[in-house]
Amino acid sequence: MLKPFLLGIDQGTSGSRALILDHEGQVRGYGYRSLARLYPQPGWVEQDPDAVVAGVAEVIAEAMDRAGCRPGEIAAGGIACQRNTDFIWDVRARRPLAPAITWQDLRTMPLLAELAAWPQADQRRQRLGYFPGPYSSSLHLAWRMRYDPEVAAALRTDHARIGFSAAWLLAAMGQPSGHVMDYSLVQAMGLYDFRAERYWNEWLDLLGIPPAPLPQAVPTTSDFGTLAITASAGLTADIPILAMIGDQQAALFGYDCRSPGDAECTLGTASFVNVCLGNQAPESDKVNIYFAWSLPVTADRRPLTTDHQTTPGAHQPKMSKGHDVQNPKSKIVHTYCLEAETAATGSAIRWMQEHARFIDHYTEVGPLAASVPDSAGVVFVPAFTGLFVPYNDPRARGAILGMTLGSTRAHIVRAFVEGLAFQVRAILETIEAETGLRVEQLKLGGGVSSSNEVCQIIADQLGLPLIRPSFAETTARAAALLAGLSAGVWPALSDLPPIPGDYTTFEPRLSADQRDAAYAHWQRAVERAKGWSED
Repeated sequence: MLKPFLLGIDQGTSGSRALILDHEGQVRGYGYRSLARLYPQPGWVEQDPDAVVAGVAEVIAEAMDRAGCRPGEIAAGGIACQRNTDFIWDVRARRPLAPAITWQDLRTMPLLAELAAWPQADQRRQRLGYFPGPYSSSLHLAWRMRYDPEVAAALRTDHARIGFSAAWLLAAMGQPSGHVMDYSLVQAMGLYDFRAERYWNEWLDLLGIPPAPLPQAVPTTSDFGTLAITASAGLTADIPILAMIGDQQAALFGYDCRSPGDAECTLGTASFVNVCLGNQAPESDKVNIYFAWSLPVTADRRPLTTDHQTTPGAHQPKMSKGHDVQNPKSKIVHTYCLEAETAATGSAIRWMQEHARFIDHYTEVGPLAASVPDSAGVVFVPAFTGLFVPYNDPRARGAILGMTLGSTRAHIVRAFVEGLAFQVRAILETIEAETGLRVEQLKLGGGVSSSNEVCQIIADQLGLPLIRPSFAETTARAAALLAGLSAGVWPALSDLPPIPGDYTTFEPRLSADQRDAAYAHWQRAVERAKGWSED
């Protein structure tokens, strides 16, 4: 008899979560622990790998307690994890060799100009799927090889391993089946030629990164090994980990966005727009393309065709309409997604709270923005750390324009919320221009999306219906669902249960002329903010 529960782990930048799901997809238990970040020098942001392990162990125990579940009743587990926070460990002692460098770390900024002069630099977006910035693990590892002699020496041996927290958790808390991560996580390291399905050797050589410690790419639903879990009462079990996936891809899957054109936006520290592409990977000069998930054809239930099939390592020709990258040997179907990050969201709200003193708590953003009918000409470009897709300008800086003596903090906060919508509009228009894919509605999540006022203002300026599910833990849910899919709890994607709970729909109320005029006004402000920093 199949065990009744599934475990989903979401190991994120600011904290770790665990869910216990039953076979109907209902949440039976939940646990959360915050995770401290370390700031050893200005611009450096690290995490303690041992603290990550301890936090995950605690949230699993808490989730089991709340579910009334014993460890031995869990059929399988899945892990979704933060990307571009790289962990390095000794496989023999199962101990970290250094603190993890997070994606928020900026120590690699001086490397950017040097790498831009490389003769093959213009191939990076095409091969890697995105342009690796200072946040990328590829640059973190290059920095380690140059400036951390102890770690560099270890990485040249046979006993060092590099990976994200999902792989580190298996190494520290269980028995990995091998040094592997799923395709979405391997690609996110910024070293993997995702079209050829192999590491880009010339890029590794340039960065000075040895290939031996790097993980092998495998499907999202694979046998990753076992994880030793312990309930608070002391009962233990080794459960199979049958799924692994990147956090943004997991959010897309967990929102039930699994068909081409399905899209979600998470309003977090920054905001991410993710759009499901299906099994096409088109060319794109401005929007990042990632493996979303990779499943056996039996689970995907899409027939393999004879066109554009490849074996791992085969070179993929450039195709104007995209190409199918399927592996007939293992009968794996890759699903791709487009991903674009906006400028600061949650971090800008913290600035408004802690420094500008426009608000006392983030929950005031919606009511304050809705307290005025419009921004009265005020425009807020939150380019505190530059502008991302489609502008891709790291020298842009934040700007508040159009203020008069009658401008109030309510007008400024409303302008900020409208600016969130304008950034998403710019991303969706770029996606449509580059791929022909039009998004008809958007699922919305993340902290500030809990405000009805914020959601309505964004819907008004986007001109799209926004759908906000009441269920928020979509990333951990995806990890558990994928584990259940791999364990045979559900035979195929079409058999997965829908997202639990109800949802709220926000329909746009402004006319197209009103939206277009406000958007054009914002674009004028963007032009003023671009290229502002000379450093």
